[in-house]
Amino acid sequence: MAKTTQLVLSLKSKPGVLAGISRALADARVNILSLSAAEAAGRGKIRMTVSNPVVAKRTLRKARIRFVEEPAFAKRLRNKPGALARIVERLARGRVNIRSAYATTTGRGGATVVITVSNAAKARKLIGS
Repeated sequence: MAKTTQLVLSLKSKPGVLAGISRALADARVNILSLSAAEAAGRGKIRMTVSNPVVAKRTLRKARIRFVEEPAFAKRLRNKPGALARIVERLARGRVNIRSAYATTTGRGGATVVITVSNAAKARKLIGS
């Protein structure tokens, strides 16, 4: 699994929030590699990985957008039934809790799953690179 930095933004859910964030990052020439956005009780939570976390953090701070960063793993999988199940079953057997997970696919070519876990060192041993 490739270790990466995930940015987690917690914001008021209203029109234009994601547009503003994505425009600010685009103007800073930061590519969003993966994105998950959800809403609960009027608050939005956006999780993302980006091409340049240092520039992204600077850009978000300048735009006064609060965020936290957390270690995450990106694992490339074959885009076929059972690929995700095999990975998360290994973590479950190893008693590693998955805190967040989301995936993107590239059609027939594959998929990338981004996960955060309770024990990164143990997860890396269970899943490998």
